[in-house]
Amino acid sequence: MRSHWKILAWLVAGAVVGAGFQLFLEAWPTASVRVVDDPAGVRVVAAPDESLLVPGDVVVGVVARRGTPQELRTVVTDPASYQAALRPLAQGDLVWHETVDGRLMPLALIIDPTSPRSKWLQPFNLAAEIFLRLLKMLIVPLILTSIITGVASLGGGAEFKRLGLKTLGYYAATSFLAAITGLAFVNMVGPGFGAQLGLPADPSFTTVAETGVGDIILRLVPENIFAAFSSNINMLQTIFFALLFGFFMLQVPAEHRESLQRLFEAAFAVIMKIADFVLALIPYGVFALLVRVVGTTGFGVFKPLGIFMLTVTLALFTHFLITLPLILHFVARVRPSRWFRAMSPAIITAFSTSSSALTLPVSMETVEKRGKISNKIVSFVQPLGATINMDGTALYEGIGVIFLAQYYSSLSGFELTLGTQVFVLLMALLASVGAAGIPSAGLILMVTILSALRLPVEGAALLLAVDRPLDMMRTVINVFSDTTGSAVVARMEGEVPEGSRDG
Repeated sequence: MRSHWKILAWLVAGAVVGAGFQLFLEAWPTASVRVVDDPAGVRVVAAPDESLLVPGDVVVGVVARRGTPQELRTVVTDPASYQAALRPLAQGDLVWHETVDGRLMPLALIIDPTSPRSKWLQPFNLAAEIFLRLLKMLIVPLILTSIITGVASLGGGAEFKRLGLKTLGYYAATSFLAAITGLAFVNMVGPGFGAQLGLPADPSFTTVAETGVGDIILRLVPENIFAAFSSNINMLQTIFFALLFGFFMLQVPAEHRESLQRLFEAAFAVIMKIADFVLALIPYGVFALLVRVVGTTGFGVFKPLGIFMLTVTLALFTHFLITLPLILHFVARVRPSRWFRAMSPAIITAFSTSSSALTLPVSMETVEKRGKISNKIVSFVQPLGATINMDGTALYEGIGVIFLAQYYSSLSGFELTLGTQVFVLLMALLASVGAAGIPSAGLILMVTILSALRLPVEGAALLLAVDRPLDMMRTVINVFSDTTGSAVVARMEGEVPEGSRDG
């Protein structure tokens, strides 16, 4: 619990320092475009590399908040009127430059690097960027080693294969239901539409929004696995390869299988140590990020984050109080209220530690002694669940990514497509398989999905401001789903769990 308070303390400190920058240091927005007088408007002489504007373009107007009720178009006739059109806007706003030939070119505003506030924010920007790069560094090795060791842990033998199929079937079904629940709530509430998060918009979102289901299937299979490893954008291919490698590793002769398994287990142990080091930096990453966000956009960012938090909470409670109890009632034929009381030690531990891995000893003892399930099933289902069954994580990842996609979509005027949402659903399911059972590991997974969607990953770090209580709640969902899985598999194996309706 000490880490929870530490993160909260640094979060508050970051907000206070950022507010101080807002109050006492002057700043003004800029599009990083240099213009000169032109008879038809203003002529662009320099533009940032990522801009669609090019030297020689003549700009006759600036459009802000395009596609919303607050849309504002300003005619520009000289450099002074161009700068005046940008002054009322905020950092992160997407501004559309209307050229003399009728084109609309988007460009995100930033704080003028020559302003006093920008100069003071530079060290915090550097610290936040280093933290984000450390998270990106972990993506490929953590997902690869985690999934391979998780699949390989199924082992051999007819009994283990039978238990493995039943267990994996349950885990896949509940994770899918959780992710669907999350997508349903985020689409009903729409917390990202019109949000003011102060994050730069990404004009390349059009290429993501047009993704079709067929393209998603093609993305599964890598042409060159080493090329897939080299970019976080190709994470779906890395996950697909890891699943294949882990499965077929079980098919080779014992001496090769055991050598490979030891190798990947050792690699996973090292990566987990690195992950512990990086995640220990979360309080300071949160501090640097909050200074940057509040220092550039003010406290308005916390309102949409509150709505996001409420959306996630409602979805988690729906899965916890409706979906899993229905599975207990109809599949495991267990009274949900009695099973919940029996599992209370594991639930309390999960809430307080935010870690499926740390809760595992308690949950195994609770399921076996209080749930009256055999050690054979408990020793197989629970450790596997702590590794690959992450209902709460899959739900949270889906909501978080769609929330940020809604934000970028509303800024740039593009519509989220079904193909994009199917892609997010698939990525949330597959990425949750590799979720390490440690606090805030979901942050790494969200960075994975955002990278695959070619969206800026800064949004994932911004969600850290409300992540801790959500992390505690989704860990409860993960652990309770594991215990429910033990009851389901036990019933399929002919055992009678605690609270059985026919016992």
